[in-house]
Amino acid sequence: MYIFLILATIIVVATITRGVIKLYKGTCVEKKKIKKELRVNLYTIVPVLAGLIITSIPQVAHAAGGADSASGLGYLAAGLSTGLAAIGAGYAVGAVGSSALGAVSEDPKILGKTLIFVGLAEGIAIYGLIISIMIIGRL
Repeated sequence: MYIFLILATIIVVATITRGVIKLYKGTCVEKKKIKKELRVNLYTIVPVLAGLIITSIPQVAHAAGGADSASGLGYLAAGLSTGLAAIGAGYAVGAVGSSALGAVSEDPKILGKTLIFVGLAEGIAIYGLIISIMIIGRL
Protein backbone atom coordinates (compact mmCIF):
# COMPACT_ATOMS: atom_id res chain seq x y z
CA MET A 1 0.00 0.00 0.00
CA TYR A 2 2.79 2.38 0.80
CA ILE A 3 4.28 1.99 -2.67
CA PHE A 4 1.10 3.44 -4.19
CA LEU A 5 1.20 6.34 -1.77
CA ILE A 6 4.83 7.03 -2.61
CA LEU A 7 4.09 6.80 -6.36
CA ALA A 8 1.18 9.23 -6.06
CA THR A 9 3.33 11.66 -4.09
CA ILE A 10 6.14 11.47 -6.64
CA ILE A 11 3.73 12.06 -9.53
CA VAL A 12 2.14 15.06 -7.83
CA VAL A 13 5.48 16.62 -6.88
CA ALA A 14 6.91 16.01 -10.36
CA THR A 15 3.85 17.56 -12.00
CA ILE A 16 4.00 20.66 -9.83
CA THR A 17 7.75 21.03 -10.32
CA ARG A 18 7.46 20.64 -14.08
CA GLY A 19 4.66 23.20 -14.22
CA VAL A 20 6.60 25.73 -12.15
CA ILE A 21 9.71 25.30 -14.30
CA LYS A 22 7.72 25.75 -17.51
CA LEU A 23 5.95 28.76 -16.03
CA TYR A 24 9.21 30.54 -15.24
CA LYS A 25 10.82 29.62 -18.56
CA GLY A 26 7.68 30.56 -20.48
CA THR A 27 8.02 27.54 -22.77
CA CYS A 28 4.51 26.12 -22.47
CA VAL A 29 2.05 28.74 -23.64
CA GLU A 30 0.09 26.72 -26.19
CA LYS A 31 -3.23 25.35 -24.98
CA LYS A 32 -2.79 22.08 -26.87
CA LYS A 33 0.46 21.30 -25.06
CA ILE A 34 -1.02 22.16 -21.70
CA LYS A 35 -4.06 19.95 -22.32
CA LYS A 36 -1.84 17.09 -23.48
CA GLU A 37 0.33 17.30 -20.38
CA LEU A 38 -2.69 17.44 -18.09
CA ARG A 39 -4.16 14.41 -19.83
CA VAL A 40 -0.92 12.46 -19.41
CA ASN A 41 -0.75 13.40 -15.73
CA LEU A 42 -4.34 12.34 -15.15
CA TYR A 43 -3.80 9.05 -16.96
CA THR A 44 -0.87 8.29 -14.68
CA ILE A 45 -2.23 9.43 -11.33
CA VAL A 46 -5.72 7.94 -11.59
CA PRO A 47 -4.52 4.30 -11.78
CA VAL A 48 -2.09 4.92 -8.93
CA LEU A 49 -4.83 6.36 -6.73
CA ALA A 50 -7.19 3.53 -7.72
CA GLY A 51 -4.52 1.03 -6.67
CA LEU A 52 -4.12 2.86 -3.37
CA ILE A 53 -7.85 2.71 -2.70
CA ILE A 54 -8.11 -0.96 -3.68
CA THR A 55 -5.22 -2.00 -1.47
CA SER A 56 -6.57 -0.03 1.50
CA ILE A 57 -10.06 -1.62 1.41
CA PRO A 58 -9.16 -4.60 3.65
CA GLN A 59 -7.59 -2.27 6.21
CA VAL A 60 -10.64 0.01 6.18
CA ALA A 61 -12.96 -2.96 6.56
CA HIS A 62 -10.92 -4.34 9.46
CA ALA A 63 -10.67 -0.95 11.20
CA ALA A 64 -13.99 -1.39 12.98
CA GLY A 65 -12.41 -2.15 16.38
CA GLY A 66 -14.36 -5.06 17.92
CA ALA A 67 -16.21 -6.10 14.77
CA ASP A 68 -15.09 -8.88 12.52
CA SER A 69 -14.06 -8.28 8.92
CA ALA A 70 -17.40 -9.51 7.55
CA SER A 71 -19.32 -6.73 9.25
CA GLY A 72 -16.68 -4.22 8.19
CA LEU A 73 -17.11 -5.29 4.58
CA GLY A 74 -20.89 -5.04 5.06
CA TYR A 75 -20.59 -1.42 6.16
CA LEU A 76 -18.29 -0.78 3.23
CA ALA A 77 -20.83 -2.34 0.85
CA ALA A 78 -23.62 -0.21 2.32
CA GLY A 79 -21.61 2.95 1.85
CA LEU A 80 -20.62 2.01 -1.69
CA SER A 81 -24.18 1.21 -2.70
CA THR A 82 -25.43 4.57 -1.48
CA GLY A 83 -22.50 6.53 -2.89
CA LEU A 84 -22.46 4.92 -6.32
CA ALA A 85 -26.24 5.17 -6.63
CA ALA A 86 -26.05 8.87 -5.77
CA ILE A 87 -23.34 9.42 -8.39
CA GLY A 88 -25.42 7.57 -10.98
CA ALA A 89 -28.52 9.54 -10.06
CA GLY A 90 -26.63 12.82 -10.35
CA TYR A 91 -25.39 11.88 -13.80
CA ALA A 92 -28.88 10.77 -14.88
CA VAL A 93 -30.60 13.88 -13.54
CA GLY A 94 -28.01 16.06 -15.29
CA ALA A 95 -28.59 14.39 -18.65
CA VAL A 96 -32.37 14.10 -18.36
CA GLY A 97 -32.82 17.54 -16.79
CA SER A 98 -30.95 19.37 -19.52
CA SER A 99 -32.85 17.50 -22.21
CA ALA A 100 -36.14 18.17 -20.44
CA LEU A 101 -35.34 21.88 -20.17
CA GLY A 102 -34.66 22.04 -23.90
CA ALA A 103 -37.87 20.18 -24.71
CA VAL A 104 -39.98 22.38 -22.43
CA SER A 105 -38.52 25.52 -23.96
CA GLU A 106 -39.77 24.35 -27.36
CA ASP A 107 -43.19 23.07 -26.20
CA PRO A 108 -44.38 24.11 -22.71
CA LYS A 109 -47.23 21.58 -22.79
CA ILE A 110 -44.91 18.63 -22.14
CA LEU A 111 -43.69 19.85 -18.74
CA GLY A 112 -45.55 17.07 -16.89
CA LYS A 113 -44.02 14.34 -19.02
CA THR A 114 -40.51 15.67 -18.54
CA LEU A 115 -40.96 15.86 -14.76
CA ILE A 116 -41.79 12.14 -14.75
CA PHE A 117 -38.48 11.34 -16.44
CA VAL A 118 -36.54 13.52 -14.01
CA GLY A 119 -38.32 11.79 -11.12
CA LEU A 120 -37.37 8.38 -12.50
CA ALA A 121 -33.74 9.46 -12.66
CA GLU A 122 -33.89 10.63 -9.03
CA GLY A 123 -35.28 7.25 -8.03
CA ILE A 124 -31.89 5.66 -8.66
CA ALA A 125 -30.51 7.25 -5.49
CA ILE A 126 -33.47 5.99 -3.48
CA TYR A 127 -32.84 2.43 -4.69
CA GLY A 128 -29.23 2.63 -3.53
CA LEU A 129 -30.34 3.94 -0.14
CA ILE A 130 -32.85 1.11 0.24
CA ILE A 131 -30.19 -1.48 -0.58
CA SER A 132 -27.81 0.01 1.96
CA ILE A 133 -30.54 -0.02 4.63
CA MET A 134 -31.18 -3.69 3.83
CA ILE A 135 -27.45 -4.47 4.11
CA ILE A 136 -27.13 -2.68 7.47
CA GLY A 137 -30.26 -4.45 8.70
CA ARG A 138 -28.62 -7.83 8.16
CA LEU A 139 -25.42 -6.96 10.07
